[in-house]
Amino acid sequence: MYAKSSMKYFKLLMLFLLITINYVYAEEEGVINVNLSTSLGNIKVELYADEAPITVNNFLNYTDGMYFDDTSFYRTVRYGNDNGNPKIEVIQGGIGDGQKAFPMIKHESTRITGIKHLDGTLSMSRGAINTATSDFFICIGDHEGLDYGGLRNSDGQGFAAFGRVIEGMDIVRAIHQAPSDKETENSYVKGQMINEPIKIISITRFKHNL
Repeated sequence: MYAKSSMKYFKLLMLFLLITINYVYAEEEGVINVNLSTSLGNIKVELYADEAPITVNNFLNYTDGMYFDDTSFYRTVRYGNDNGNPKIEVIQGGIGDGQKAFPMIKHESTRITGIKHLDGTLSMSRGAINTATSDFFICIGDHEGLDYGGLRNSDGQGFAAFGRVIEGMDIVRAIHQAPSDKETENSYVKGQMINEPIKIISITRFKHNL
């Protein structure tokens, strides 16, 4: 009887794990709304799963798994402290140097998605092509240099935009103005690392009421 009971619990456990795995890796469709709860207030964002399915699903894997909880916005790029070209204005956040829960993803350029880097656009941070993982940025103003064919990256592939802020740009701009002279050995981000990173309390889904 004990063996039967153990087998029953084992089967239930396997079913639960299967449902969880399918949920986390399920392909999303349409527009998904998420709320970035920060120590300065809420930033509400809509994600475009139809246009950028790989990028959106990756972001939602981190969101649903609560990997963004207790992370931060740690970098602010302004015209006055930008060390790249052409100049941009963005805030960057995510897990940073922490452990990545999922593999790097395939790059979805703006040529593929049609989502341009305009004011409030949410996009993925990356180094080389196909290296984006957990970190992201939000545009302050329009920046075509971040689009496919733009000059910000030498490879011309731009960054993978996948959503936009629909509420809370005042919070974005407040983060953007945070003091940022924290010491760093990386000369490219010198003057951009926020002294006291703005805490991301959590990122969660919500239903947008039209």
